[in-house]
Amino acid sequence: MASELAIPQLGVTMTEGVLTEWLVEDGATVSAGQAVYVLETDKSETEIESPVAGTMSIKVEAGATYDVGTVVAEVS
Repeated sequence: MASELAIPQLGVTMTEGVLTEWLVEDGATVSAGQAVYVLETDKSETEIESPVAGTMSIKVEAGATYDVGTVVAEVS
């Protein structure tokens, strides 16, 4: 079963963030805890980690703004 990676809410008032860079390629094998993308908010850039090990399936492009909760990838 696939595990979805969504834009997390990193602050109380955060409603969106910019996915600035994918750190892995589509189809890559990732480990649980491995940083997979960089999320930019008003105050900082944060590396977001995969919650599980598996194969990465990227759903969105880097460089765009996404709402909190938007599914950006799946790991299966």
